[in-house]
Amino acid sequence: MAAGDCVLQPPQIRHRVLESSAAFEVVELGCPALHETLADHEMSLPNGRLAPERDFGGQRFLHHIAAEAPWVTHGESGFERRDTGMAAATSGLADAFVLRPAKTHRLAWPAQGGELLFGFVLEGAGVLQHQGDHPLGPADAFVIPPDADWAFAAADEDVSLLIATLPGVRPPP
Repeated sequence: MAAGDCVLQPPQIRHRVLESSAAFEVVELGCPALHETLADHEMSLPNGRLAPERDFGGQRFLHHIAAEAPWVTHGESGFERRDTGMAAATSGLADAFVLRPAKTHRLAWPAQGGELLFGFVLEGAGVLQHQGDHPLGPADAFVIPPDADWAFAAADEDVSLLIATLPGVRPPP
């Protein structure tokens, strides 16, 4: 894995960390947040079997490689996005994508009725506009409640935001 990569480990998928560098940082989202974790000390991984079509309760394992994903226009927002494939891998249960400025430095987001909208500043800085102005920088996170408008303004040219939504329905930009 490299910076910007994304993995979806569906429920009941056996896994373990084999190694990581000292500088490795992870943004982990789990829903529901309470789930049973068991250690299987006899498990041998990797098992050498690759079955990307395997279904785990309506979800598939996903390994998104950011360096191979194209940036596309995010509607009329003036931003562009890099999709992770999360919506397809979860059959619409969740979505995750990265946004960055393309033509403007303010992103306005209309209210959405979903359960969760989570944002994380990957790099750069800007101002979250939701019930006041909140300056944000690298590694800052925010959650927007259902049915609330919000905006990200005064964005640096190099700002990038990870956005995760439940359900995985993106409102029209």
